[in-house]
Amino acid sequence: SYFLRHARSRNYVSESEVCKLESVPLDFGDYHPLKPITVTESKTRKMNRKGSTSSTSSSSSSSVMDPLSSVLDGTDPLSLFAAAADPVTTAPPTDGARRKRDKDESSAVGSDFEPWSSKRGEILARYTTTEKLSINLYMGSEKGKAATTGSAVSEKVRTRLEELDDLEEGSQKELLNLTQQDYMNRIEELNQSLKDAWSSDQKVKALKIVIQCSKLLSDTTVIQFYPSKFVLITDILDTFGKLVYERILSMCVDNRVSLPDNFSPESVNDTAKETCLNWFFKIASIRELIPRFYVEAAILKCNKFLSKTGISECLPRLTSMIRGIGDPLVAVYARAYLCRVGMEVAPQLKESLNKNFFDFLLTFKQIHGDTVQNQLVVQCVEIPLYLTLYSPAIDWILQCIAYHAPDVLLTEMMERCKMLGNNALLLNSVMSAFRAEFIAARSMDFIGMIKECDESGFPKHLLFRSLGLNLALADPPENDRLQILNEAWKVITKLKNPQDYINCAEVWVEYTCRHFTKREVNTVLADVIKHMTPDRAFEDAYPQLQSIIQKVITYIYDFALLFSVEKFLPFLDMFQKESVRVEVCKCIMESFIKHQQESTKDPVILNALLHICKTMHDSVNALTLEDEKRLLAGLINGFIKMVSFGRDFEQQLSFYVEARSMFCNLEPVLVQLIHSVNQLAMETRRVMKGNHSRKTAAFVRACVAFCFITIPSLSSIFTRLNLYLHSGQVALANQCLSQADAFFKAAVSLVPEVPKMISVDGKMRPSDAFLLEFLCNFFSTLLVVPDHPEQGVLFLVRGLLNVIQDYTWEDNSDDKVRIYTNVLHLLSAMTQEAFIYHIDKVDSNDTLYGGDSKFLAEINKLSETVVSQILDHLKTLGKEETLKRQSQLALYFFNTILAHGDLRNNRLNQLSVNLWNLTQKHGFADTKTMVKTLEYIKRRGKQPEMSHFTDLALRLPLQSRT
Repeated sequence: SYFLRHARSRNYVSESEVCKLESVPLDFGDYHPLKPITVTESKTRKMNRKGSTSSTSSSSSSSVMDPLSSVLDGTDPLSLFAAAADPVTTAPPTDGARRKRDKDESSAVGSDFEPWSSKRGEILARYTTTEKLSINLYMGSEKGKAATTGSAVSEKVRTRLEELDDLEEGSQKELLNLTQQDYMNRIEELNQSLKDAWSSDQKVKALKIVIQCSKLLSDTTVIQFYPSKFVLITDILDTFGKLVYERILSMCVDNRVSLPDNFSPESVNDTAKETCLNWFFKIASIRELIPRFYVEAAILKCNKFLSKTGISECLPRLTSMIRGIGDPLVAVYARAYLCRVGMEVAPQLKESLNKNFFDFLLTFKQIHGDTVQNQLVVQCVEIPLYLTLYSPAIDWILQCIAYHAPDVLLTEMMERCKMLGNNALLLNSVMSAFRAEFIAARSMDFIGMIKECDESGFPKHLLFRSLGLNLALADPPENDRLQILNEAWKVITKLKNPQDYINCAEVWVEYTCRHFTKREVNTVLADVIKHMTPDRAFEDAYPQLQSIIQKVITYIYDFALLFSVEKFLPFLDMFQKESVRVEVCKCIMESFIKHQQESTKDPVILNALLHICKTMHDSVNALTLEDEKRLLAGLINGFIKMVSFGRDFEQQLSFYVEARSMFCNLEPVLVQLIHSVNQLAMETRRVMKGNHSRKTAAFVRACVAFCFITIPSLSSIFTRLNLYLHSGQVALANQCLSQADAFFKAAVSLVPEVPKMISVDGKMRPSDAFLLEFLCNFFSTLLVVPDHPEQGVLFLVRGLLNVIQDYTWEDNSDDKVRIYTNVLHLLSAMTQEAFIYHIDKVDSNDTLYGGDSKFLAEINKLSETVVSQILDHLKTLGKEETLKRQSQLALYFFNTILAHGDLRNNRLNQLSVNLWNLTQKHGFADTKTMVKTLEYIKRRGKQPEMSHFTDLALRLPLQSRT
């Protein structure tokens, strides 16, 4: 008990003044510690290529010197390495380098050009079939393999020619009755066979596979699958073209230096040129037109090795070759492939691309010829479906032509399309490929052309959809906007097929939201509801309906305005499938949280959003993932935080009560509600400046009761403990003393239930550290809690100490003793005449007891128990394996005595010396810490009336580890 009988008397005000940092005026100038550091960037590039001299360029982002660079003085190892050898110029081309070079060359068209790869997936998904397909598989040739052992050149040549001829002599096997998936798998097998043949140096076999695949593109027996077949086969052709190009490029490496990206044919060696010519001669010997065209187009880029004008000479010839293809569908896809290759290798040669398209226009009437019509009758394919098969090819050709093309050329092409009869297909592709600004500026012209189109061919609603897509990206002239909407909606609203209707309406909703008021938006939504409700058609159109909601809330993010759109909530009722409905609700709530700047009490908004949040909450079940629960709770909490009834606190509390009943399954929402109600109680206190009237006192007690009732429903034990403490502090601040006691008692009774391990972020962790943190906070609060007149002295502190004593701590844990040491801090503070802090209008024990000797005697009894527990524990740590823990705890207790004890008392002084010696006894003390502690004691000894610290310092020896 001598510890607290001789607790140091504290004058907190004077101590605070002494400990304040001295304020010194500083002139920072431009410097500020939080200002971001500006690093000087230095770029060095060295070129050792033919025709260029070595150059070094340096760019500096600021004159401020980077401290790291200044130390190295420009001689850091990475810079030296980069300067000594540029890996691009000295090493042979690796796969990574080749990929980079390919990327650089393809990027010549710019990032604003949509690549073919982005269209590939859409085509494969759209053009499918349930009919059976057939394919010819290459079986290889034993004769060819045996013959390759011949050593004479003439023998080799003869063998290779025989191998090529062998393709037409039954070395293939036809597979019939394949499903679409089987067919795609076989094509993938062929692609892999090509790579395997190439890697095993069977170049002729690889060529034969490519020829065989190209032949498949002349087959239109399952015509609706043709666009997807084109995508799959041209993937193989692309692979082949890349393999050949890289093979020839690898032959151009001289002295481990590869060709630069923009090499000239003169820098290509003779071996590489001969190999390149050999490939072109092999391809020229292919008898059939379609495989010959496709394989040559695939290696078009290889012309760069032969002459500067090779590509520009080949493109017109290949364009003319397509005229020999009789089937218009096969021909248009051949043109698309030529445009695709042309844009990759020579995007500047636009004339050949234009010629390609004009050739197509000349043969356009073939589409409506007898041959095609007869073929469609045999395959039972309607003309509108047949025409859509052309869209990917024509769209691509026009995209290539329209890229950075002047308006004059686009206008000319538009006029040419007008001149053709039945031009809906072309018109659709023009609107898909041309710049949105070009289309939007001529919207009324396009509407006129759409009206003139024949409905029997290409459906008009698809034309209006394409126009709508453009108007979503660019604005038409202001005077035309309403007329455009009226003309389009006249056609859209007459559509009988719900799927056709919703595909169009989805696009035009964005145009309506963008340029018109809520009246027009309401009309459009009403029309969608009218079309999609019969026969529950909305069930097949959830993606489009979701898209409509997304577009509406993108443009109308004032939620008072949004919910005043009469048909918005009825529109939401169409989402009958729970998973889709929840996604839509999440989308709306995300928009609300993002855009709602000020808190709201608008009953329309509150009722609508409560309904939406309730929908999200009710979707939670036993199978819902924790991440999903967290996301939903976050959205609901965002809404709750935005609701404010101003000074109408009772209405605010009623809202929280209603929210609690609605969202009881989401724990984070209940936690937020408890915090919000506590905040409401504190706001009431602020408004009343701490002087509650009878009415506000009753209201605050209602808030406290809300929290007390809600906390037990939470599952997380530490959440409950912290909320009991927090709510008790709020009750105390509002002079609700008995309620505060109830919270603190509940917290004390909950401590024994704390498990040894708890889940933190999905991982199991020991709970000791969390409990220690909570108890330290709890002790800080208990200092100002006044004793209950009907309970004993310090009844809450005693209760808590009993719980801590009975709690089962881990064997290797010292947390119990650390807690006891913190209890000594609390008890020391309680012996002071005036406590270090108070709660306004609440009398703490320093006022109630006024330093009464009986009160101090009770504190001394408690401290005696606590100190004996600490010393007993230190004795138990005397075994060899626990000496380090003993040293740490002894120093911790020593520091407590130093801070809170009156060291003029001899017994306390001697105890501190013993603890100091115990800390160092077995060599586990940190020397730096011990030296700093001793220096601190000596400094304290120089302060007025602190000479006993100087005496203490003389009794504290420093022991070296040895």
